[in-house]
Amino acid sequence: MNYARTITISLPYEEAVSRVREELANQGIGVLTEIDVRATFETKLGVESAHTLGDYLILGACNPALAEQALTAEPDMGLLLPCNVVIRRSPSATTTTVQAINPQTMVQLSKSPGIQNVADHADQRLLVVLAALKEENTNK
Repeated sequence: MNYARTITISLPYEEAVSRVREELANQGIGVLTEIDVRATFETKLGVESAHTLGDYLILGACNPALAEQALTAEPDMGLLLPCNVVIRRSPSATTTTVQAINPQTMVQLSKSPGIQNVADHADQRLLVVLAALKEENTNK
């Protein structure tokens, strides 16, 4: 099983970030955390390291109702929440990559039967987000 769902789109990085946020919201998924990896690299490792990486943002995405179900079924699931969504673009790239964690990963790591339902619903929502981005990009 692949732990990532990945698409590549021709949107500029900033526009891709904006569109990802919009599509997540359309699916009832909020952004709880945000890590600007490029800025962190620049601060901690220097400008050259940040430039080599390129633009790289990790969004901690969450649907509260699904998170509640997961944590009720198995409190240790908090280790895998929120679901990460990555938007990245290397300095030489002409496309932007958008990735979402495959929620079925939770099922592989859990023995709780309640986790399958949560993973299915989260997966369904994230796949809609990626499909909408890909379709919009194709229609431009």
